[in-house]
Amino acid sequence: MDVIGMIDKVRDSATVTRVFGEPITQDGVTVIPVARVGAGGGGGGGRQEGGESPGEGSGGGFGATATAVGVFVVKDGQVRWQPAIDYNKIILGGQVVAVVALLTLRAFARRRARRS
Repeated sequence: MDVIGMIDKVRDSATVTRVFGEPITQDGVTVIPVARVGAGGGGGGGRQEGGESPGEGSGGGFGATATAVGVFVVKDGQVRWQPAIDYNKIILGGQVVAVVALLTLRAFARRRARRS
């Protein structure tokens, strides 16, 4: 296994070109996409000489993720940040809050019924 090669792959995948996309220009407006990029790595090795059992080893690992964050909009010499809105996260957050609220109300109702 080539650990140095794996480290080079991680380093190459976490560059600024992964964060800022290619600018797109149309009708005097330039849009520069921006992403949040994370990368990981790994390693391994091993070897055992002598002893009762033969030694071996290996390893591996690698991970990368990219999520759209928003865009910079350049128009008439002015730069404006336009965030990307993830409506799925907003809806999921609302659902979690609603479930917690319902469970809390149910607990209060049961406690009140026991006291009566």
